[in-house]
Parts: sequence; C-alpha cells; structure tokens
Amino acid sequence: MTSAFSLAPLFRHSVGFDRFNDLFESALRNESGSTYPPYNVEKHGDDQYRIVVAAAGFQEEDLELHVERGVLTVSGGKRDNGAESVTYLHQGIAQRAFKLSFRLADHIEVRNAGLQNGLLNIDLVRIVPEEAKPKRIPINASRPVLEN
Repeated sequence: MTSAFSLAPLFRHSVGFDRFNDLFESALRNESGSTYPPYNVEKHGDDQYRIVVAAAGFQEEDLELHVERGVLTVSGGKRDNGAESVTYLHQGIAQRAFKLSFRLADHIEVRNAGLQNGLLNIDLVRIVPEEAKPKRIPINASRPVLEN
C-alpha cells in the first residue's frame, strides 16, 4: 500500500487558474458519476485550453453545452428515435446520459466546440481586459509623492 498523495483530483474541475481554495472546495464536493464519460483538459498555450470529452456513439444533436455564471456544463443523452428496435447481444459502448461541469476562471471564454471521431473538442481562451492586466508602476525618486 502506498501513501503517495495525488493532487490530480484537485485540478479536474477547473480550467485556467490555480486558486487552491476553489480547488479544495470542488474536491470536497467530489460529485459521484463525474468519471463518465472520460475527458481530458489540455493546455495549448498561455491562454489557450481545450476540453476533450469521449462521446462515442453520440451525435451533435445528443449533446448540449451551456455556460452560466462561470460554469461550463456539458450534457448528453441518446434521443429515442423509436424507428428501430435493437437487441444488443453485448453492449460495450456506454451511451447513457451524462452531465459534466467545469468551473471556468475569470476571463475564460468558450470559443467553439466540435464533434469529430467520437471526441467532443471544446476550445477555451483567456481574454484578459487591459484594466485587469498587471501594470508596472515606475518609481520616481526626484519629486515628492504628495504635492499640496
């Protein structure tokens, strides 16, 4: 038995920031059922991210994406078309309904999403406005700070 401590679950539900307080809160809430379907969170640059969800067997009309109050929600479920009744001898491809939620950092926006080869790709980008960017304040020792 190993006693190694992994921080991987802490980074599972956040994209684009490292606020440990929020990460610990989401790890403590550890929603059951959040492991299906499997997904990756990728960083492609300083301000570019991608969430890849394995959505085998789903079509575009079976999937929904919503962003509300900084939370990206990906949900899916097979639509019952009723036209064809299939009896499975073995069903290894799970097509059950799911709901994944990702807390987005400030200034993270969803750029686009696409379904290709059974993978749902959601592209995110961080757009920081000028007033929120850090500014360097020059120090001028030749004149007083306050003038009356």
